[in-house]
Amino acid sequence: MLNKNNDITLSDVADIPSDVKVQMQKSGVHVVIGNQLPLLDEHWDLIVRNPAIKFTSPLMQKMIELNLRVENEMEVAYHFLPKNVKIIGVTGSNGKTTTTTIIYELLKRLGVSVVLGGNIGTPLSFLEVSENDYLLLEISDHQLLDFCDFKTDVSVLTNLSPTHLDYHGTYEHYMNAKKNIFRFHTHEDIAILNNKDKDSMMITTDIESCKVYFNDEKNYFDETGIYIENKLVVSLKDILLKGQHNYENILAALLVVKTIAWDEGVIRDFLKNFGGVEHRLEFVRQVNDVLYYNDSKATNPVATITALKTFSSPIHLILGGEERGQDFNELNPYMKYVTCIYAIGSVTNRVVEYAKSQNIECVECHRLAKALEVIPSKVHPNDVVLLSTASASQDQYARFEDRGCEFKNFVAKL
Repeated sequence: MLNKNNDITLSDVADIPSDVKVQMQKSGVHVVIGNQLPLLDEHWDLIVRNPAIKFTSPLMQKMIELNLRVENEMEVAYHFLPKNVKIIGVTGSNGKTTTTTIIYELLKRLGVSVVLGGNIGTPLSFLEVSENDYLLLEISDHQLLDFCDFKTDVSVLTNLSPTHLDYHGTYEHYMNAKKNIFRFHTHEDIAILNNKDKDSMMITTDIESCKVYFNDEKNYFDETGIYIENKLVVSLKDILLKGQHNYENILAALLVVKTIAWDEGVIRDFLKNFGGVEHRLEFVRQVNDVLYYNDSKATNPVATITALKTFSSPIHLILGGEERGQDFNELNPYMKYVTCIYAIGSVTNRVVEYAKSQNIECVECHRLAKALEVIPSKVHPNDVVLLSTASASQDQYARFEDRGCEFKNFVAKL
């Protein structure tokens, strides 16, 4: 943006590394550290908002009062894309990273020039995109809030459930943010939707997209395999990735791929070998006939429900993390195989009370390390140890990946 003769100010409430500050200043960027409210007045042409800044914050409220144009990094980068780039956007409460990864890997194998980024890995601003590329973006609800002109050619909404309510305030606000992925769609643009997800169906009744559904009478899975347009594409026994939620992710991904390229042999070969995305119901290791799974990405009850539905063996469940008002009672119908709960995080006491209400044995651990010390003495052959916390990790970890890596490192030493 500097080479467009823009006057740019970078502001943060906390100090930034001195070398970064010096580099910014040498490039002509004004750096202001501290209270940002006094900076705001009518003269700003554009504010690029860090997604960490909540819409309910005084800073954001003042921007709204001043009627300032507020965008995020992805929206800004969108205006600098080369011509004829086709954009595929994937969002949803759960499954978006797995779905995006499957789309990307399949398109590469099918010879399509595709670039991956967004909420998965590299921000759009740093991607090298060429004319006529397919641009595949995972897009979070935080990013979808600040779209002004951004438009996809194909949009996927995997599902919806109440999450990030500490950020959005209401579920309605969260759902409307997700709906923005279909903004500016016409009947020539494609929306891929989950026919069995009532909230997804509800918020998309008035979008103008060409709607394509999975989990309907044409695109579905059953006990035998995955079907696209009523034709068997791959048998379930040939898919390495297990679980109903993953079969839904595969369905959504295949519907995207079918709009661009198609080779069932390539698809079957990939699905026979694709073991999933790290920290998302990731099989870690089998030790003394006990299976260990890392599902640290399960930061809400709906995600943990998905994991619980995958197994029919005794489950040792590591549950808890940051307090965000999550309702563990949502897990009730899916707890029949859980034989012991290990309570961790700032919600430890709530998890203990929840376990009592379900008449399930519970070990009060507070920290993951303590749970991992206890578990080996309590498991039996054919049991499953499942890190699927139904909670965010930020009370004890910077990222859910750090929590998952601690789990994996421990299991590797067993």
